Amino acid sequence: MTKSATFKCMQDSTREDWEIIKPQAAQYFSHLPDRVLAHLKLLEGEYSGFPIDRYNHCLQTATLAMKDGRDDEYVVCALLHDVGDTLGSYNHPEIAAALLKPFVSEATLWMIEHHGIFQGHNFFHHLDMDRNMRDQFKENGCYQRTEEFVDLYDSPAFDPARETYPLSAFEPLVRRVMGKPKRSVYKSITSGG
Repeated sequence: MTKSATFKCMQDSTREDWEIIKPQAAQYFSHLPDRVLAHLKLLEGEYSGFPIDRYNHCLQTATLAMKDGRDDEYVVCALLHDVGDTLGSYNHPEIAAALLKPFVSEATLWMIEHHGIFQGHNFFHHLDMDRNMRDQFKENGCYQRTEEFVDLYDSPAFDPARETYPLSAFEPLVRRVMGKPKRSVYKSITSGG
């Protein structure tokens, strides 16, 4: 049986309570990749009119990035770029970015957070929206990186006939990238510092 802290109000907690909590929290944090992968699988069977479901779109996007020799961080972001679709239908890029923020570079984070607007260049005009909305970011140093992500990986990943690696091909990368945060106020729980 796991020992529990005894306080009933956070402000009454003690160092002894946190000596109980910290290792258990670290154990919980270590399972984040499992929870993220399980959440990604919720996209399976969700077509919303697209030629492939959102789960396979994510796998296909990551497959294209991996086959192109992108680094682990980039491939993981390609895999998870639409993971926010289930909870943030109106802001899925921001949901994915919030999830990835502790683990990726600022440039990759910006790319994921803004990929929806950049993808809109391909279809916003069909919805009576401004397809050039991305132009507001022309001066941003991440513009070209985000445009390239959409053009090379996100946009072409709706092909039912395209080779698509299984999730198992990406699991080790997810565990590696999400195994150690680069920045977080809770970083000391898992890193000891």
